[in-house]
Amino acid sequence: MNQPLGQKYETVIGLEVHLQLSTRTKIFCGCANVFGRDPNTQTCPVCLGLPGTLPVLNKMALEYALKIAMALNCQINPLIKFDRKNYYYPDLPKGYQISQYDKPVAYDGHVWMTTVDGQTRKINIKRAHLEEDAGKLIHDDRSNSSLVDYNRTGTPLVEIVSEPDLRSPQEVYDYLQALKLTLEYLHVSDCDMEKGSLRCDANVSIRGAGQKIFGTKTELKNMNSFKAVRTALEFEEKRQREVVSSGGRIIQETRLWSEEKGTTVTMRSKEEAHDYRYFPEPDLVPFDIDDALIEEVRRSIPELPRQKFERFVGEYGLSEYDARIIVADQHIAHFFEACTKLYVDTKKISNWLNGPLLQELNVRKMGFSDIKIKPEDFIAIIRKVDENVLSNLTAKETLKQVLDTGKDVAAVIRDAGLAQVSDSSALEGIVDELIREHQNVVGQIREGKASAIGFLVGQAMRKSQGKANPKMIGEIIQRKLSAKSDA
Repeated sequence: MNQPLGQKYETVIGLEVHLQLSTRTKIFCGCANVFGRDPNTQTCPVCLGLPGTLPVLNKMALEYALKIAMALNCQINPLIKFDRKNYYYPDLPKGYQISQYDKPVAYDGHVWMTTVDGQTRKINIKRAHLEEDAGKLIHDDRSNSSLVDYNRTGTPLVEIVSEPDLRSPQEVYDYLQALKLTLEYLHVSDCDMEKGSLRCDANVSIRGAGQKIFGTKTELKNMNSFKAVRTALEFEEKRQREVVSSGGRIIQETRLWSEEKGTTVTMRSKEEAHDYRYFPEPDLVPFDIDDALIEEVRRSIPELPRQKFERFVGEYGLSEYDARIIVADQHIAHFFEACTKLYVDTKKISNWLNGPLLQELNVRKMGFSDIKIKPEDFIAIIRKVDENVLSNLTAKETLKQVLDTGKDVAAVIRDAGLAQVSDSSALEGIVDELIREHQNVVGQIREGKASAIGFLVGQAMRKSQGKANPKMIGEIIQRKLSAKSDA
């Protein structure tokens, strides 16, 4: 596809997402499906493909695949079958992979995603199918050799293939976030990219703006985070535009992303691409998916992120921004709902949850599921602010100490002396000091600069180590300066 220099291009991207399922055992044998064991300790004759062995389908893997398909709004195939995908690779001991070709579990679905600019887009899903994972090669640069760990061989995967509906690397990032969140809500996988539980290959091409025919695509592999996917696509998009703009031709090939170099590099060209020679797996009969199983699985699907988001906006009156943050972690969403049963002001709960509590988690580099604070203690802190027992500042310190010590709120306030000072005589003494120390600010207030009062209130909070009642401080400042002006 040759285009003149200066031609505007449109990027076209489709994704193949591989999700490792969290079943107790592998997809066709009884080996444990556990990450991190010593190499080659979770294998058996079946997953190693030794002669005379027969695979048996893991029912839970099928149910998980159906659950994913329904959550992605897919059509379910009433009859599914497995196929042999033939290719030789050192980490595939049988010389073929049991996958699905023309009769996958599901097809024709879609995912709704929110783009970075707040727009909602529907990305179509072409198919979702079950297959077994291959092993893992471990490369040793010092000895210029590779070792193979077959523990992962036979781990159940669902491959989710999108239509080429994505038009930018950022859209890919947004789609992956939406997809991952949905999958996390289903509890079918830990979705941990560092463990290889969630992997992504991307097909990317460019075409002239307004054209309908797709350009020549390249496939990108070896991306181990959503950020890496976005960065790799940005590089490949730029590379393809430069090639075409200079009169060159895009070669259909598989390219690897090199994090170290910040570039994509050729892995194999079209001429070297595999002919997988699919044929029906003779050791597994086709399976009928009956209506009873479909309904059983459908009943097990929880409220999904999009529905929860819409409900939180409608039922609790949250802004879309606040609802999106809360729904992005199901542990936070459950915590929020538990809090709403204890306290009526949902906006205030949201403000404290999305503000001070998440800030504490960021500082600690912890996930919400790692902390032990109870909804009762969280609401108790908010109530203490309402009752003027705590200022916003000392409330944040109370929250910090509750997270650090696990003590209840009353004990933290008592032991750390965090109760707000509302004694008028003590506060008047602080104000008198401030008036003497900041005559220039006092002058600004008398000239009508109301914001200058805030400066004095801030200084009072500092003097009192955050314990002064800021509302009372403000009232005392205004009263004292007004009285002096009248005199």
